[in-house]
Amino acid sequence: MDPFLQYFYTSLPFIVVLTMAAVLVVGMGLGLIWPRLLVYPYLGIFFLMNSTNYGSLAMYATPGVYSRGSGLLFFPLVLWYMLGAWCCARVAASYQRAPGTFNTLRPWFWAWFLLLLGHVAVALFMGKKLSEALAPTGFSNIVWMAPLISLMLMSFRTREQVTELTRFILLAGLGRATFGLARWAVLGGDPNNVYANMNAIKIKLTFFDINDSLLCCVAFSIAAVHLFQMARTERPKFWVAIEWMTLASTAMCIVLSYRRTAWIGFLLAFAIVMMRFPVRRRFHLMVMGLPAVGAALMYVMIKRFSQTKGATGGLDSMFYDMESRRFGAESERVLELKLALADFLSNPVTGIGSWGRYTGYQRISWQANPEGGQFLHSGVLHVALKSGLLGLALFIGLAWAFIAFARRALRELPPEYIGLGTAGVAGVAFMLPDILIGTPIPQVRTTQMLAICMALPYVAMAVSKVAQTAQQASPVRRYGLNLVHV
Repeated sequence: MDPFLQYFYTSLPFIVVLTMAAVLVVGMGLGLIWPRLLVYPYLGIFFLMNSTNYGSLAMYATPGVYSRGSGLLFFPLVLWYMLGAWCCARVAASYQRAPGTFNTLRPWFWAWFLLLLGHVAVALFMGKKLSEALAPTGFSNIVWMAPLISLMLMSFRTREQVTELTRFILLAGLGRATFGLARWAVLGGDPNNVYANMNAIKIKLTFFDINDSLLCCVAFSIAAVHLFQMARTERPKFWVAIEWMTLASTAMCIVLSYRRTAWIGFLLAFAIVMMRFPVRRRFHLMVMGLPAVGAALMYVMIKRFSQTKGATGGLDSMFYDMESRRFGAESERVLELKLALADFLSNPVTGIGSWGRYTGYQRISWQANPEGGQFLHSGVLHVALKSGLLGLALFIGLAWAFIAFARRALRELPPEYIGLGTAGVAGVAFMLPDILIGTPIPQVRTTQMLAICMALPYVAMAVSKVAQTAQQASPVRRYGLNLVHV
């Protein structure tokens, strides 16, 4: 037995390498034929795997799939997987002679890539490590959004594939919401409960990670549009039932997350969804839905802020820690923004660099870690601090390009695609509060989830244009055939 174990452990590294090689070959083969089969596992990881241990009482936190590990590859392995899937999809598109994808965001992402190369060159000149210049605490995550959007555009090109993607998102949202609600009801909620574990607020929540609420919001938007739009498309009763369950469970999950950014973002997303309906239908839905949602939000707000130190109990309690004080010590949230703003004003054009740390970060309690001073609670100020007015201009340009396209897409998309397109725009609207007062830029999961949302209206619009072109060409073909027979 001992010799057998010796042989086994000696050959184990070779077995692992050969198995990985076989999986890689099979994956490449599938990706070259059906690129979307490589996309679904990637989406499943970001939809279902948590990205933060903040607020947990666990003594040891294991590094997640979104971390860089030892840092030898500079970026998390999942991003390299996505880049490999993109290469397969690109080769598949060239073999199939598929038309190019329309993407108004592409020039802005190229500009972000060039800006990152500039920061890398300056960092190496100054003696900084390459890993510091490419760290997610800079703005490299913004650049990584581009290949995911392109991958989704190349992978979902037909009506059937878009329907499949829509149902996948619905099921993922329903499954995640059901898990969150069941854990909240039976197991005490998310263990990453910063409110109960660190602030002594006696509440339990469904998900602390904002991305789980984002997934619920996207699935909610798809279900709401499919169920309540005037021009309904025929769907099996099974999927109608799934949409009703998704509508109820995802809304409850977001409300019970107890996150202010999730509450405000959900209201913004709800407004986007309502704008897809005629005025009379919009009025009816608001009369039926707003009282229930408003009452639920009011209840959880009172439950949370009545126990929160510094909150007055009124509506201004939502921003109790973000208001500047005339007397006494400044709140750490405001102090953090003031310190970062001072450094930005000292380096307004180029910022402090993707590797930089703002001055005085040691005064902030949550910055007492190896990454202290490299992130702050404002995505917009984070971009301005690290990349200056150059990066801020690119950030605004990217946002404007998406908004301009989204407005056009939501006006032109037919009923069968409007649900997916609206969900993407609603997801971006949901993330606006987190972009303003949260930490989305340094988080791999958050930026990739945002890229997924931004890709959805482009995917819906591209497939819609292909369908319209096919419909316009079909009478010409029939007329030509008749001429031949005549």
